[in-house]
Amino acid sequence: MLPGRSSGTAGRTRICPHCKATILESAPVCPQCRHHLRFVAAGQSLPKTEGFSALKVEGTLEHPQNSADWEYSVVMTIRNERGEELSRQVVGVGALRPAESRTFTLSVEVLTPAGRSR
Repeated sequence: MLPGRSSGTAGRTRICPHCKATILESAPVCPQCRHHLRFVAAGQSLPKTEGFSALKVEGTLEHPQNSADWEYSVVMTIRNERGEELSRQVVGVGALRPAESRTFTLSVEVLTPAGRSR
């Protein structure tokens, strides 16, 4: 076990059976396709988790009317506390024609076991 890390199941992943995205094992709903992933029998309940939005950034890219077409790539990079790259993914690509716009939103949702504070 690494210092500062718990030996629990936090951070374990699985593959969504619907869209094949890699998601957290604890997720009751896939954040990619939004399908419900866990169903319980009558009288049972899922373990409760609490969550909050730790980060949300939104921006709009507007193409001027008197310019040639633009192409764009949306790249997301995750780094650890030492600045080392953990993950880099192209999330989407596209083109903007004159007078078109696109709005991009990045959000980081944090889940915590019920009863623990942030």
